[in-house]
Amino acid sequence: MTQHDREPRGNEPTSPYPQETTTPPQASVSLRDPAELAEALPYLLGFYPDDSLVVVALHGERGRFGGRLRIGIPETESSWPAFAPQIAECLDSSSQARGARPDGALIFLCQEPGEGHTGRDVMERLRPLVQELRRACGNLEMPVYEALCLSEGRYYSYVCPDPRCCPPEGVPLAEANTSAMAVAAAYAGVPMHGSLREMERRLLPLGPPFAEEQTRVLDSVSAELTPRMLSSKGRKQVRTDTLALIGRLMERFQRCSPTAATNVGQDAHDDGLLSHDEAASAILGLQDRETRDEAAEWMEGADVGPALRLWRALARRCAGPYIGYAAALLTLAGWVAWSGGDVPTARVALGLALRTDPDYLFAQLLHHACNEGLDPKLVRRCLRSGPGSEQGDGGDERPKGTEGTEGEARS
Repeated sequence: MTQHDREPRGNEPTSPYPQETTTPPQASVSLRDPAELAEALPYLLGFYPDDSLVVVALHGERGRFGGRLRIGIPETESSWPAFAPQIAECLDSSSQARGARPDGALIFLCQEPGEGHTGRDVMERLRPLVQELRRACGNLEMPVYEALCLSEGRYYSYVCPDPRCCPPEGVPLAEANTSAMAVAAAYAGVPMHGSLREMERRLLPLGPPFAEEQTRVLDSVSAELTPRMLSSKGRKQVRTDTLALIGRLMERFQRCSPTAATNVGQDAHDDGLLSHDEAASAILGLQDRETRDEAAEWMEGADVGPALRLWRALARRCAGPYIGYAAALLTLAGWVAWSGGDVPTARVALGLALRTDPDYLFAQLLHHACNEGLDPKLVRRCLRSGPGSEQGDGGDERPKGTEGTEGEARS
């Protein structure tokens, strides 16, 4: 099978939203057996998909890779018979929308065993799900050529009958960065982001004792800002103040780049650049749609890196009862990552935004656009054409807690 990376496709974390993905163009490598397929999976997505089902479309006689769907594995086994046809139909329809229906499919299931269990146990537990998926794909004339379970550092094949190639006890995965796909990805400059869980962790709220103090400050700032945002004049002034604050924070994040080698160290550095008061004012101010849209213009050139770090850091400050406020920050993080060409990070951030608030319209629109492989320049023009353009109206948005309906404030 040959990998030909094509236009972007989309979605991420353990959200209910299936996700397609791909890697940048120009890389090409032939994969000839289950071992090479298993080792290639993280490079097809840009990260290792913990607790995930991944389905890959195949095209042509040589099995050229097409669209990829990633979704969390449903915990309820009784839902699998209804779930499998939906995944098969999604893969088929999304591929046809790009001009060619799949000639076949690959299935990957990635899950670690619980306490007292083994990778083989995981493989056997998920076997009925694989059978449902194979049946659903077959009904759409997309035969599944290989189905692999990756667990506990091994892969298990549901399709290969040869015990010399795929023994029942599984086959150890090769060391990281040693496969043919790893070499091709490195040559093509394809970034790797570790695991899905690690990527999500960079966007999740900080825990105690940090969170308690941030929540207290959020309560205090909310009591001061919310009454001001009830009037048109007050809302405009809060918008001006918020954008000025974001501008100062952007300058700070541009000047102070992290030097730590690890993601944890880098995030800790960025957390130290924000006071509780600054974080609270920015988080609450960005709940206004027009403010958010103006802030979304920091997404080009030298702004991309600092903006992504800032939105991540602010998302981590949405603690306690303010977790829902993270939808705006996660969407901004997804947007700036997509604008900067980091599609895997964009899909993780947008997936988390939709997990936080499934009705958040801005995240829905960006998520769909990213999945459809649209050029972010088109969205950029919409954002710059005026307030509310992504919704087709120019109405003001009231702060949370003051709106007539929940949907108005969470767009």
